[in-house]
Amino acid sequence: MHTFDITLEGLSKMEGHAGLHVRVKDNKVEDVKLMIVENRRFFEQAVQGVDINSAPSIMSRICGTCSIAHEMCNIKSIEHALNITPSDQTLTLRNLAMYGLMIRDHALHLGFFSLPDVLGKDSILDFDEKNEKEHKLLHDIFDIKQAGNDLSTLVVGRAVHGLHLSVGGFSAFPNKEKIKEVIVKLKAVREKTLNLVEIFRSWKEKFETKTEFASLINDDFSFLNGSIIHAKNEEITEKNYLKHLHEVVIPYSTSKGYDFEGQVFMVGALSRINQNRKNLHKETRKDVKLDLFPSYNIFHNNLAQAIEIPHSIDSAIELLESSSFKQENPVKPEKNTGEGVGIVEAPRGLLYHYYKIKDGKVMKSKVVVPSSQNQIKMDKDIVLLVESMLPKKSKKEIEWEIEKLIRAYDPCMSCAAHFLKVKWI
Repeated sequence: MHTFDITLEGLSKMEGHAGLHVRVKDNKVEDVKLMIVENRRFFEQAVQGVDINSAPSIMSRICGTCSIAHEMCNIKSIEHALNITPSDQTLTLRNLAMYGLMIRDHALHLGFFSLPDVLGKDSILDFDEKNEKEHKLLHDIFDIKQAGNDLSTLVVGRAVHGLHLSVGGFSAFPNKEKIKEVIVKLKAVREKTLNLVEIFRSWKEKFETKTEFASLINDDFSFLNGSIIHAKNEEITEKNYLKHLHEVVIPYSTSKGYDFEGQVFMVGALSRINQNRKNLHKETRKDVKLDLFPSYNIFHNNLAQAIEIPHSIDSAIELLESSSFKQENPVKPEKNTGEGVGIVEAPRGLLYHYYKIKDGKVMKSKVVVPSSQNQIKMDKDIVLLVESMLPKKSKKEIEWEIEKLIRAYDPCMSCAAHFLKVKWI
């Protein structure tokens, strides 16, 4: 019978710090604590009293990797509060910005953090540059990520913390020559993204649990608008989403968890593909096999992200080739006081922002990030995973499998390739 503790400390993160403690007694997991121990940065308080035109830039700093999603969600919330209806051109540009974010962010996660798991390596630093296949794969990832960067830069001025996004519109617009250049770059990497899809589709890693999913549903599989659909096929508006979530205080973590009406659930790419795959771009559906979906295999979150890359490329190319952009002033608010909610699909899932505005300034705000919505389910999955390996697997094997499972969720706090150092007691 196995009795031991697993303590994971000093985890290297993209967005902060986390730890994990697992207590096993007589082949049963007695306790799991997934501890997000990042220092609180008080963004919700920092934005109070700030002018609505300065708020998007401040809130984008919540996250370095998906800053555009936070910026966009902030803007949507403010526009809903002040009865601002953006132009069709603005909506097109915002969709393009989100496609750029998805391409770059998914390429980062899949290429730098999950691909080594697929290939049985510890990190991309272990890729053999003299091996033609590994050399090509590594450089393909860089090219895909760069294409996403270029698309974001075209639309919002740079790859992160966009300069041109504003409440009611944009402050600058793409020119024709730059658009042509970006289209060429997107088309150049499309075949490389299909190869990435096949790599993750053929990966046999499997961990299935009964899961409830929540995601936006819309006709074009875009990431900005739509109805929120829960697995029970319940349609929820942005305004009412938080009414269905219950905050769970986690005393050993600086992040709150959330359940959906008392049930654990999952947001993210797997949720989106499971629930909205029929609306993927027609070119993507033609070239990508979707027979593994709907899926309860958490590792298919990686595959779902991989599929969203060519979808974002195909959608962006279509928009860029069919649109011409002109100078226009941002839409002015109809009032300067109100309350509004905005929800977008960030790379890791549903992102919620709420703002109360008075006289053009933020008085109150609330942000619910995807990783907080997934945290309780990650805890429970770790229990099931560890118990499924006892007593057959060694401690080192258990450590490795925990790493892969957490990475499959792509939480904001697990971004470095060597993110687990285990002290066995």
